[in-house]
Amino acid sequence: MIFCPKCGSILRPKEKAGKKIFWCNCGFAKDLEEEKNEQTVTEESQPESTEKPESKRLEIVEKIETHPKVKADCEKCGNKEAYYWTQQTRAADEPETRFFKCTDCDHTWREYS
Repeated sequence: MIFCPKCGSILRPKEKAGKKIFWCNCGFAKDLEEEKNEQTVTEESQPESTEKPESKRLEIVEKIETHPKVKADCEKCGNKEAYYWTQQTRAADEPETRFFKCTDCDHTWREYS
């Protein structure tokens, strides 16, 4: 993204008289070719490293549930415990919808009052 030096807004691309430019609502405009040349100079001026450091990526996937647990019967596996949360899914003058998620098989269901 390129930002306007006058007002700080994001510059938008536009084609004007066969030339591609970046423009802003404040009146600032910049030629797209100038921008490409500046980026090329910037990229060329940075020294390239021939050595790449070895890196290992370790990803730990852990299921962490932050909702409270309640006693509820899972229809799918028969487990007696589930996570519980509420959400307003209908009009504001109607009660919230209660959602449950089985602690064993992750089956999710809802309950209306």
